Amino acid sequence: MSLPPPTSCSMASPQPHIQAVVTERHRMGECPVWEEATGQLVYVDILAQTVCRWGPHEAQVQTVRLGDPVGCVALRDKDPGSYVVAAGTRVGLLDWDSQDVQWVAQLDGQTPGIRVNDGKVDPAGRFVTGTMPEPLAPGVWEPAQGALYSLHGDHVVRKLADRLGISNGLDWSPDQRTFYHVDSLDYAVYAYDYDVQAGTIGERGGALVPMSLLAVAPAPTASVSRVLAENRRLLLQLPRGGAMPDGLCVDSAGSLWVACIDGGRVIRVDPHTGSRVGTLEFPVSRVTSCCFGGADYADLFVTSAADGLSAEQLRGEPQAGHVFKVSGLGVRGRACFPFVG
Repeated sequence: MSLPPPTSCSMASPQPHIQAVVTERHRMGECPVWEEATGQLVYVDILAQTVCRWGPHEAQVQTVRLGDPVGCVALRDKDPGSYVVAAGTRVGLLDWDSQDVQWVAQLDGQTPGIRVNDGKVDPAGRFVTGTMPEPLAPGVWEPAQGALYSLHGDHVVRKLADRLGISNGLDWSPDQRTFYHVDSLDYAVYAYDYDVQAGTIGERGGALVPMSLLAVAPAPTASVSRVLAENRRLLLQLPRGGAMPDGLCVDSAGSLWVACIDGGRVIRVDPHTGSRVGTLEFPVSRVTSCCFGGADYADLFVTSAADGLSAEQLRGEPQAGHVFKVSGLGVRGRACFPFVG
């Protein structure tokens, strides 16, 4: 199958333009976030175990290596260069200049073969991140092993959901009342009622779990699973066995932008009907995540991965693992919320 050219798209006018802006080959680029204070894009390379930072006027990508697979990174409400990161099964606070990490919580110390995956800060400043199992074989994962957690500013952790497949992309609606979440193993994007004041899914919320660095998470509880099931609404279902939904973001008008790994595209989804209202095609198959950034948040930055491709596939996808910028979309994103801890 021939791959689409870098500018291939099927969106309403104006015509978007797609270009690779970071041309280093990342193993598994993920979780981009725009740092407005510095005009830089911050993201992770999960399998390289690095947090990455790039600016339009930078000669090269800056990196900090953490020593474990890095699932996600988010901004803090401190000076620029201060981030919250999740790596392995721990959450920590990274100071970029010193490259020091203060580990403040461990999310799951009992289940073997589990690591953190995508994460984002909610509108009230809590860091929400999920876990997933490592694959048993390429493309094979044990079901119902993942969970979703919320780290509060005082470093108390709340378990929001359990018995997930692969907890992945997440974001909130502009009115802050709806939480969107990808379970990649279900090939689905779900919507939930969200209590932003309490930081909970559904009316009853999750169980408070005071997890220090040395503590371990309790076993999944029926009550947390029941809250998840009762409040979950299927927004988007992709065909099983094909492209998986991965990372996502929400624009200022409320539309979802969902990266489809092994599908080479980002799709725009109507938040009310779940219908696809646009598609951006990329010259790489392993598109992983996206965020808005740049001047007035008018550009969409899209990460990709090279791992998982054969040598022959890599020859056919020379831009695999690059970071792309999409301009001319005619929509704007929103600034990411910072972690208050």
